[in-house]
Amino acid sequence: MIPEIYFSWLSTEKRYSQHSLKAYRSDIYAFYDFIMQQFETDDLINVTAQMIRSWVVLLKENGTGNSSINRKLSSIRSFYRFCMRNNYIQQNPAEKIQSLKVRKSLPEFVTKDLMLKMTENSHSDNFTIIRDGLIIDLLYQTGIRLSELTGIQETDIHFGNNSLIVRGKGNKERIIPFHTTLKNVLIAYLKEKHKLFGTDQKALFVTKNGKPAYNKMIYRIVHTILSSETTLQKTSPHILRHTFATHLLNNGASILAIKELLGHSSLAATQIYTHNTIEQLKSIHKQAHPKG
Repeated sequence: MIPEIYFSWLSTEKRYSQHSLKAYRSDIYAFYDFIMQQFETDDLINVTAQMIRSWVVLLKENGTGNSSINRKLSSIRSFYRFCMRNNYIQQNPAEKIQSLKVRKSLPEFVTKDLMLKMTENSHSDNFTIIRDGLIIDLLYQTGIRLSELTGIQETDIHFGNNSLIVRGKGNKERIIPFHTTLKNVLIAYLKEKHKLFGTDQKALFVTKNGKPAYNKMIYRIVHTILSSETTLQKTSPHILRHTFATHLLNNGASILAIKELLGHSSLAATQIYTHNTIEQLKSIHKQAHPKG
C-alpha cells in the first residue's frame, strides 16, 4: 500500500522521529477514512483537490484550529509530493490548497529572575530531586527539545570542554556548550545514578527504577515544576526552549547563533523570538520615555 511505502521512506530516508511518523500516519489515515466515508472510495491516488477542500471544511466545522488544519494539510501535501516523485500520480491534488491564516502569538517564556531562582541548585542527596532539577536546568541552559533530552546518552556529555551532543530532527547532530554550574549538577546526578543503578544504563535520564526516561515522564516533571513556580498558562518543556532563546536574544546573542543552537533548519523559525524583544523594547519605551 502506497502510504506504508511513504512512511517507510520518511523513516529510513528522511530519518523522521517516531513522534513525527505517528503524526504523519494519523493525518493521512484520517484523510483516508474521510474519503471512504464521504466519497465511498479507498483510492488515495485519484483524489481531487475538491475532496481535500471538503475535508478542510469538515475539520473547521468540527472545531479544529487553523494551526492543526495547516499541519494536516502539510502532511497531505508531503504525501502527494512523494507520489509525484515516484510517478504514482501526474498532478498533485494538494498543490493549490492554501493554508489557513493563523494569528501569530508570541512565545511565552519564564522571566530571567524566576529562571535563576528555579535553577539555584541547593545540595541534596535525593536522586529524584537532583534529577528533576537537572532536567529544568539542562532544558534552560541548552534550549533542546523534549525528544532530544530523552535521547541523550552519558557518552554525549563532554566535561573536558563543557559541551553536549544532541540529535535533532532528521537525526542531525549539533554541539551545545553548557555552563560550569550545570557541569557540577551533572556530575552530582551521575554519581547518584551510578550509586543506585550501576553504570550499565547509558541513557542519561532514568526513572526511579533505573529504566530510560520517556517523553511523558519528562513532560510531567516539567509541567509540575513550572505550574508550581510560575503563572504561565503553558507549562510544557517547550516553554524552557522559548526561554533559552529569548534570554539569549535579550542579552545580545545574534539570531544566527541562536538558530544554530536551537537546531532550526531555517532562520524564519528563529525570528519569532525577535518579536518578544521588540515588545520588551516597546514596554521599556512606554515606561521610561516622557512621551512613551
